[in-house]
Amino acid sequence: MPKKQANPVDVQVGNRVRIRRMLIGMSQERLGDLLGLTFQQVQKYEKGVNRIGAGRLFEVSRILNVPIDFFYEGLATTSQPGVGETEATAPPVMEFVSSGEGLQLSLAFMKIRDTKVRKRVLDLVKSLAEEEEQKN
Repeated sequence: MPKKQANPVDVQVGNRVRIRRMLIGMSQERLGDLLGLTFQQVQKYEKGVNRIGAGRLFEVSRILNVPIDFFYEGLATTSQPGVGETEATAPPVMEFVSSGEGLQLSLAFMKIRDTKVRKRVLDLVKSLAEEEEQKN
């Protein structure tokens, strides 16, 4: 029997929960406590394995202090004849920011106030990326 795959919309919503939770410095355990859930359940929500119901998503939006539509940003609807299906289209930037390393790097970079230092960091990252491309 094939393994059940997460719905792309559920994955998108879960990613957005994770991004917002991490941006405000909240742990999965804390969010779970505020929702009356275990941190394992929060993990399942964030991975899109378990769907977040409407009432629970309303609670999450209140706790994380974002509007409900925050969780659906970046979704595009596809129009196929006879099908009204919604598909997640995560641009590369959203994929990057939703990764732990990407979020940490973004937050750390934003703390650098000196524009010359920021430029040097950017140049370093570009240089490393070019080296990687040349290897492949």
